[in-house]
Amino acid sequence: MRTKEELQGVSLLGNKQVQYPTTYSPDLLETFVNKHPDNEYVVTFHCPEFTTLCPMTGQPDFATIIISYIPRERMVESKSLKLYLFSFRNHGDFHEDCVNIIMKDLVHLMNPRYLEVTGVFSPRGGISIFPFANWGDDEHQELVKTRMRERFTIALNNNQ
Repeated sequence: MRTKEELQGVSLLGNKQVQYPTTYSPDLLETFVNKHPDNEYVVTFHCPEFTTLCPMTGQPDFATIIISYIPRERMVESKSLKLYLFSFRNHGDFHEDCVNIIMKDLVHLMNPRYLEVTGVFSPRGGISIFPFANWGDDEHQELVKTRMRERFTIALNNNQ
């Protein structure tokens, strides 16, 4: 069981008075203590209902966002992540920008060992876009390079 000290800073989970944001809000993100900082393990979030707006037309864009990371001392709390991702609903930015913003916000929040964000955007105008961004600390630079190479390989294989 987690102690109150370990749950300090987690205010959205279980709070029935939570307001859904109408503008991009990285300050919604909350963390909790990783009880296993000596273990390297992967946490993955699959968010199939991500929406944002095209910055030119204002039309909605729909995506699945996949976030995977190797935690260090802090971990992102899932309800705060859900609300944060929801805050993109009225945010006008290109797909690539959204994926990079999410990655940078989470790196800043948690200081993980490694983190990657993939966007699987639904086609609009006959084109699907799948941006991928990753980051790793000094010990995980080979993983950064390997995962980037893998993304290129997947992209090439899907286009043949």
